[in-house]
Amino acid sequence: MLKEIRPAIVFVVGLTIITGLIYPLAMTGLAGALFPYQAQGSLIEKDGKVIGSALIGQSFAADKYFHGRPSATTGPDPKDPTKSVGVPYNAANSGGSNLGPTSKALADRVKEDVETLKKENPSAAVPVDLVTTSASGLDPDISPAAALFQVPRIAKARGLTEASVSALVQSQTQGRWLGLLGEPRVNVLKLNLALDAMKS
Repeated sequence: MLKEIRPAIVFVVGLTIITGLIYPLAMTGLAGALFPYQAQGSLIEKDGKVIGSALIGQSFAADKYFHGRPSATTGPDPKDPTKSVGVPYNAANSGGSNLGPTSKALADRVKEDVETLKKENPSAAVPVDLVTTSASGLDPDISPAAALFQVPRIAKARGLTEASVSALVQSQTQGRWLGLLGEPRVNVLKLNLALDAMKS
């Protein structure tokens, strides 16, 4: 019986070492050597200090900044840890709202958001990504249309021309990967950093 069990134990231990230790260490080392920026979390620095990641959105509320997609992520209520409250872009609790298209709560929130945005820019249609959350709740990008929709508010708040802010959006727009995959997009954090660097 020991004859049959011994090879099985050796096989399991060997596979555990290969797949649980050697392979992960090799892939981590390879990723760090070939893609150091991505392997370290695509961190964005300003004045030598990490201010965020290109992969995780941040909440911007001031009129002088571009706003990202709404985020449905939650976190513990500081007043009552047994309850959850909305915490936008909470990377520790990635997830969507799980509200379906027939949800009254979702319809009411979207309607309210559309009405608010229409006051900001009455002459343009509200882009869908400014009123809908992503599945992760951490989406760092918006569509070029969503960024351009916000141009009048930002130009007014910063005393800039709409043409100069629109040109900035165009310069920060990333196209499809290899010209085929994905959609054109604008990283909100990078766009706001470029906006701060603009001269009025």
